Amino acid sequence: MRPTARPTARPTEGTAPRRRERSQPEERRARSSAAVEVVLASAAIVLDVGLPSLFLLVLAGLSLLLRRRGPASLGLHRARPGRLVLATATFAVGWSLFQLAVTIPAATHLSGRRQDMGVFADVQGNLGLLVALLALSWALGAFVEEVAFRGYLLTRLREALGPGPASVALAVAVSSVLFGVLHSEQGAVGTVAVALDGVAFSLLRLRFGTVWAPVLAHGFNNTLGLLTFFLIGPVYGFW
Repeated sequence: MRPTARPTARPTEGTAPRRRERSQPEERRARSSAAVEVVLASAAIVLDVGLPSLFLLVLAGLSLLLRRRGPASLGLHRARPGRLVLATATFAVGWSLFQLAVTIPAATHLSGRRQDMGVFADVQGNLGLLVALLALSWALGAFVEEVAFRGYLLTRLREALGPGPASVALAVAVSSVLFGVLHSEQGAVGTVAVALDGVAFSLLRLRFGTVWAPVLAHGFNNTLGLLTFFLIGPVYGFW
């Protein structure tokens, strides 16, 4: 009697096929490649090359192309929108209040300087400018910056540093400091506040497993700030 062939198991929809385990030389080359990309990205941020976030986005695209990887490897995959929107909106409100109540006033008193928010000086009472800045903040601030930093840079840092919780913590710290440096035009207080934003957004990325979580939180956070500027002007903390 002729045995019947067993049907080959197919991956279920939305499940990525299992990747072949790499040999040690392949692993070393992969980590070295990730390290080179991290150095290039860091140099672009520190040297303020053009628009660094867009530079990182181009670098991410080239990296994915050369490694034959898809956008999902950077966290750009589907998530449950309802739950995610509610969770990130709630987080944005709580985090904004924490920054205004604790970190920003503490940094202001310790440094003796206020956060430089002159770039938003004309927003108060200007509806047209508010709408324009909201659109820009969601497109460039939330989406581009989060894909560049929490999608690309954080991922490549983790790959360069290797597995383990210490590597994850270091990757979060380095990418967040560079995120703060990106906003150095806001002065020392602004740089510290934005670096802490980077830590918070990184934790969201790790918690939800998708870069859409920090994109939404970043967008909601910017929206709250711009609405505050529009209604009452700059707020430098609660004390």
